[in-house]
Amino acid sequence: MSGAARVDWRSRAAGPLRGELAVPGDKSVSHRALMLGALAEGRTRIRGFLEGEDTRATAAVLAQLGVRIEAPADGERIVHGVGLHGLRGAARPLDCGNAGTGMRLLAGLLAGQAFDSTLVGDGSLSRRPMRRVTEPLARMGARIDTRDGLPPLVVHGGRRLHGIRYELPVASAQVKSALLLAGLYAEGETEVVEPHPTRDYTERMLAAFGWPIEFSPGHAKLSGGHALRAMDVDVPADFSSAAFFLVAASLVPGSELCLRAVGLNPRRTGLLQALKLMGADIRVGNERSSGGEPVGDLVVRHAPLRGVELPEALVPDMIDEFPALFAAAAVAEGATVVRGAAELRVKESDRLASMAAGLRALGVPVDETPDGATIHGGALHGGRIDSHGDHRIAMSFAVAGLVASGAVEIGDCANVATSFPGFMELANGCGFDLAPLDRRA
Repeated sequence: MSGAARVDWRSRAAGPLRGELAVPGDKSVSHRALMLGALAEGRTRIRGFLEGEDTRATAAVLAQLGVRIEAPADGERIVHGVGLHGLRGAARPLDCGNAGTGMRLLAGLLAGQAFDSTLVGDGSLSRRPMRRVTEPLARMGARIDTRDGLPPLVVHGGRRLHGIRYELPVASAQVKSALLLAGLYAEGETEVVEPHPTRDYTERMLAAFGWPIEFSPGHAKLSGGHALRAMDVDVPADFSSAAFFLVAASLVPGSELCLRAVGLNPRRTGLLQALKLMGADIRVGNERSSGGEPVGDLVVRHAPLRGVELPEALVPDMIDEFPALFAAAAVAEGATVVRGAAELRVKESDRLASMAAGLRALGVPVDETPDGATIHGGALHGGRIDSHGDHRIAMSFAVAGLVASGAVEIGDCANVATSFPGFMELANGCGFDLAPLDRRA
């Protein structure tokens, strides 16, 4: 999003939220379907593909590497796989845009190639730490140069990779996935052990594409030397996108929303459990499987929320949903205590600091700690906040504006297009009062 025009929003109190919504496809699944489809033998058709800037950046990178990707319709991609060793070196740097998932997973994928590659990103991504990926990859034999641990990443080709057993110091699905993708090219076994289980999208999809892999919560193991077989992938609706509407309908009196075909991977739905602990009325129906991923319809109705002490066991399963949780906690009766969430300080922004500052600007007392916060719920008033270019923070304060006593002005919202294209239109269609803000007026 570097160079993009600045976008600011204004969110105001609104009446009941109603309707059936289809939120965009899951970003994590969309990234992985592109990458595994590119390395597979045959043609992979992806339906429900997220038309966001992050996923389009990954598609563009793969195209630079010699993969033909067609877009016959909105939300659909056909990937003509080149096989495990069919990628070609690119003449220019590979631009990941704002996609941290794209950059970290591609680092693992490219570590086993015969050619050099340079991964770059926008201003926000260029400030995100990469040592947590590059150091374990180096143990596998990869050579990746960084700018003092930050992008760009120069991935040197022609390296002989060997499998390792790696215990992650901090649970991270992105790091785990990067190592597993490098493991496709490594001699011997690659084994990843996590301190807490994280999302297993990569493991599930590798198995679906025919690669032998053993995995259970907190553990994954595979060996190199096999092949990926192309398949059709139906991408479930993104739980992280659904999260904003789950919170919004819980907060606004008289609301009832139905969110269709939402991905319910157990390593992704910690917020669902957290909201239920707070008293939310959310029901899951029509549960089924889609492309190896559990899917269901979510019906959410307004319910008074109460503050809770969040169980730390839920933290890894809701790391992207904390901004939405903070919006819920700001309105809940009593205090909500979060611990064990230091990972939030190295996301697109320092989400703990950014959410705390924004909530304080709206009159909510927040006590920060190094790995969490205590949010003292109550009434919200209007005010101005800065999303710091973080799409999830921007959308969370759009939700907070629904129940504030005055207008909430949200600065720097352009990056919402990276994960949730059409958010404003979908939100207003079910009852939000959200509009662009022209600060020149």
